[in-house]
Amino acid sequence: MTDAVRRAAEAAARTSYGRLLALLAARCGDVALAEDALADAFERALRTWPVGGVPADPDAWLSTVARNRVRDVVTGAAARRTVALDPQHHDPGLLDRIEPGTLEDRRLELMFVCAHPAVDPAARTPLMLNTLLGCTAEQIAGAFAVPKSTMAARLTRAKKRIRQARIPFRVPDRAELPARIDAVLEAVYGAFAIDWHTTGREPRESLAGEALYLAEVLTEVLPDDPEAHGLAALIELCTARAPARRDAEGRYVPLEQQDRAVWDAELIARGHEHLRRAHLFATLGRYQLEAAIQAAEGADADPAVLLDIHRALHRLAPTLGSATSLAAAVARVDGPAAGLAVLDLEVGEQAFQPAWATRAHLCAALGRNEEAHAAYTRAIDLSHGAAERGFLAEARDALRR
Repeated sequence: MTDAVRRAAEAAARTSYGRLLALLAARCGDVALAEDALADAFERALRTWPVGGVPADPDAWLSTVARNRVRDVVTGAAARRTVALDPQHHDPGLLDRIEPGTLEDRRLELMFVCAHPAVDPAARTPLMLNTLLGCTAEQIAGAFAVPKSTMAARLTRAKKRIRQARIPFRVPDRAELPARIDAVLEAVYGAFAIDWHTTGREPRESLAGEALYLAEVLTEVLPDDPEAHGLAALIELCTARAPARRDAEGRYVPLEQQDRAVWDAELIARGHEHLRRAHLFATLGRYQLEAAIQAAEGADADPAVLLDIHRALHRLAPTLGSATSLAAAVARVDGPAAGLAVLDLEVGEQAFQPAWATRAHLCAALGRNEEAHAAYTRAIDLSHGAAERGFLAEARDALRR
């Protein structure tokens, strides 16, 4: 396989998987069948593109092959499924003439299908992460702190339920939206934050880009929802800092040491605009508070003001992440011992990487080097990113010096 073919297939999988899957699922009403068909299309691409070349429009090619696969299954033409794709028979020239814009984007409809009342509430957000953004059962299980087998079974049951209940692929009307919007917002947030639990808030580029797009779409569909604007603001403000999260050698750079000149000013401005829009509704919510924290940190706000926002967030939406951030905020104002007390009370010994990294930092500040060394080691073990592990290892080695 040539590098060009591999890059084309990887680019399509990274940027178009959710859009293609949503389109297929909307047409056949069966998420599992659509997944199988799309997987078959990618497999055939890897077999045929090295021979016949990469199509001018890979997305249209994959969509057509996957639709044919779905048609074969639905009509029972089992024999055709065993025949390798013949580029001449399937007329690649016709596929090349399909404009990218002619492929519908049905991702929003699929999100609301996943959030339908007929789907188990515990499966709604994981299902969106799995189908729209390609997150694996293992990744989702780690974010939700459940066994991989449990999450895989939950996803399978949810996909079967969508087919059996014949849930329509459409954006619900205003009367139905309140029952589904929380799960949709949570899924978009999860797409952006799923790696934060394991890699120190280093979102994968593909997930961050999808989350950013979907958050903006939600503000258009729900212009009067303050939390939709809050979520868009949060993702934009965080994404704006992506260029500064690594130095020239690829090493992790913490927020306080980042070169702010390389932050994306346009994204920051958009984030602030969404935050102002949310503020107009005078209804406080989790995503607005998280966005306010990001905006305040970017403006070097008074640590006492930041602590107040962290406390409000943890009261409103207590999570391991909010508890860890609260501990760090407390430490900045009241000292590292006070921050450790919050960690002990709210997080304890749970396997949450940011908490262990924070614990290590606070223990080191108190001169409790043995505890700091153990906490750094635990944080490194829980980290998936090489840059994050390197940063923590350097901090741990510095304890000896």
